[in-house]
Amino acid sequence: MSAPASATRSSRLGPVAVVVASVALIIMWSSGFVGAELAARAGGEPVTVLAWRFTVLSSILLIALLIARRRWPRWRSWVRQGSIAMLSQFGYLLMIFEGVRLGVDGGTAALIAALQPMLVATIAGRFLGERANGWMWGGMLVGFAGVALLVSGQLNHTGAPLWAYALPIVGVLCLGTGTVLQRRWHMHDDLLQTLMMHSIVAGAAFMVVALVRGQAAIPTTVEIWLAILWLVGLSSLGGYLLYVTVTRSHGATFVSTLLYLTPPTTMLWVWLMFGVPVSVLGIVGMVVAAVGVVIVLSAQRRAGRATVVRRGRTRPAVEDQEPA
Repeated sequence: MSAPASATRSSRLGPVAVVVASVALIIMWSSGFVGAELAARAGGEPVTVLAWRFTVLSSILLIALLIARRRWPRWRSWVRQGSIAMLSQFGYLLMIFEGVRLGVDGGTAALIAALQPMLVATIAGRFLGERANGWMWGGMLVGFAGVALLVSGQLNHTGAPLWAYALPIVGVLCLGTGTVLQRRWHMHDDLLQTLMMHSIVAGAAFMVVALVRGQAAIPTTVEIWLAILWLVGLSSLGGYLLYVTVTRSHGATFVSTLLYLTPPTTMLWVWLMFGVPVSVLGIVGMVVAAVGVVIVLSAQRRAGRATVVRRGRTRPAVEDQEPA
């Protein structure tokens, strides 16, 4: 069953809006890695920071929901949105942070995370009808090569157990699956309701893990709280809101491909904030990754136009419909 065409068009961003939203998404999403660095430099335990990040975020969104007088989401929404939150927020973040905690190099984790666009394109083609053509697959491979160049100088042998490298892979699977479900389930919750449900479910899960580990105590330093507020304001209220918005508007493959630009943007963040220099190889990697993203997005736009033309010739009344 397909969503009504009018509903689909109303959720689709215009050309200028999607460019602005995409650029903002890349900046905000990459800010999460900077926030993690801020927390680590302040001596904060990852699970503690994540638990209190989502506790603060949940409180803000609950207050906003009451002020806006929005209706309380129905049980079905809680089940579906909660499932997405457990995958895209709790599962993804926990697996990435745990892998790094166990000794997986950050560059290696970033390289593994760069597999997500190809994973999502594979899943999206099967379940959403967002099939990738040859140009799109080629662009994703170019983007992955760019990320590989970007992080190759950071790879080292840290003595992490072999099984620890499976954790970032599980995290990527979680985020990719959550992204596809976000697109597949045509839920009618607005962004405020969606973010509120996601933050409450993920926050509760992180707090349980923190309590089990004995790391749920309220942070006592200003530096850690600044890192938490950074993550709440930029990564959650900014990055994840834009992630959901662009996914609903332009699809899972589109938004996942944009994440190829996260490592280069993170490198620029780190250079500006911490003075870590950008290597020549890193600059080359940034350019190659950007070229890959441009190839994918251009190919996707051409494919979308061709689809609209075909539908216009056969079924002009139902163009732009999405699979349910």
